[in-house]
Amino acid sequence: MNIVFAASECVPFAKTGGLADVVGALPKALAELGHNVTVYLPKYKQTKLKDARVVLPSVTIPFDDQYRFCSVVDGGKLSGVQFYFIDYPAFFDREALYGTPAGDYPDNAERFALYSRAVVEAAKILGAPDIFHCHDWQSALIPVLLRTSYADDPVYRSTATVFTIHNIGYQGIFPPDILPLLMLPWDLFAIDKMEFWGKVNFLKGALMSSDHITTVSRRYAQEIQTPEFGFGLEGVLRGRSGNLTGILNGVDYNEWSPEKDKLTVCQYYPDKLEGKMGCKYDLLRQFAVESPDVNLPVIGIVSRFAAQKGFDLIAEIAGPLARLPVIFTILGSGDHEYQELFLKLARQFPGKFAVKIAYDNVLAHKIEAGADMFLMPSHYEPSGLNQMYSLRYGTVPIVRATGGLDDTVEQWDPETGKGTGFKFTSYTGPALMNAVQQALDAFDNKPKWKQLMVNGMRKDFSWGASAKDYVKVFERLVAPKPGPSSEKVVEFSRA
Repeated sequence: MNIVFAASECVPFAKTGGLADVVGALPKALAELGHNVTVYLPKYKQTKLKDARVVLPSVTIPFDDQYRFCSVVDGGKLSGVQFYFIDYPAFFDREALYGTPAGDYPDNAERFALYSRAVVEAAKILGAPDIFHCHDWQSALIPVLLRTSYADDPVYRSTATVFTIHNIGYQGIFPPDILPLLMLPWDLFAIDKMEFWGKVNFLKGALMSSDHITTVSRRYAQEIQTPEFGFGLEGVLRGRSGNLTGILNGVDYNEWSPEKDKLTVCQYYPDKLEGKMGCKYDLLRQFAVESPDVNLPVIGIVSRFAAQKGFDLIAEIAGPLARLPVIFTILGSGDHEYQELFLKLARQFPGKFAVKIAYDNVLAHKIEAGADMFLMPSHYEPSGLNQMYSLRYGTVPIVRATGGLDDTVEQWDPETGKGTGFKFTSYTGPALMNAVQQALDAFDNKPKWKQLMVNGMRKDFSWGASAKDYVKVFERLVAPKPGPSSEKVVEFSRA
């Protein structure tokens, strides 16, 4: 099959979160299965390309006020995957991908509408796919465009669309007057299309128009059909539940594995764990922890700082946490509120909370390798990758039982010696505190703790199985069906 990915970020070119890891790994896994895979990305200021050449010097994108003209840059092939970049400096040559700590860029609708139209136009020339695989709201207009402006285009007559929800909390919601500016028909402003409480919702448009919807864990596919986790779109998703599949994200173990990690000071294996202590020494040095007691357990956090991640629970029990025999090493950036929370904790409890406000891939690897435990108290977590990284590194996860965290972490049972981590269900500070205390109690029994570490290290969450599950979805959409019912495209208004 010829598969085209459309996404707003991808390692190693640009990253703010787990989406970039998925788009960096899944296409490679599909290519290894023998499929022809192309990825289209915006060309950001942060994007570094070697020997890039322009393959389409001018792509015309209509807007109501004026035409814009972008170009398409050939980023070459990596691991069998072809990369192209939509180049329009006025929209993408900025310090950040989506906004500043003060908020989103006010022209994000225009930015990613241009990107989406450019992908559709470029693919007509560079290779029309059997499947457009679109990710999150930034590429959500692609399935909408294929049902409206390009509905009669013979190039795309046999092209199917799959849309993946990585985080339904981010939907791309804009005022209704954005439709004419983006040259989209007013009839999209309807409850069975893109209208959402008087505004235009890009994500809803994709959910209503894609041939199939996937999300990034089985549990999350169930959760987003409920009012608690659906962010207002639970009814749409229940209506399309027959075309909704949860497929767990995978891990690229070439990048995240303690026996081959080039970013850590020591390598180690399930049957040879001595190197982990060297990684722990290095981690504490990286965070400049003064006179640390290396016998104390270290709890790591690597995260985007956002309300979703459960940091309000940490604020609720910060005092009791600080009194525990433990050191926290915390890396991340994001919302000003949570950056200030962690900096305040570092000032208030020096030697207990060590904090760096940054995105730092090298330091993230050092935390995964050097910490004893990894904390993810998320309010919701569609898939989560860090808990799977942590399992591989023998860094025992402490997580809330939600989404992909619940799917991938098995509660430790010291009696049977089975399990891989610690989970709590109730979204409260005391429930989190209880899970942390369980982990600390287990840490004191060194033979049992080693068994717990090794249980996690032997788990396999590589992309192979998940990629095959995606292929099954794709094959159902492109498989010819006999007779009059062979038309695979559903009506745009179908929920």
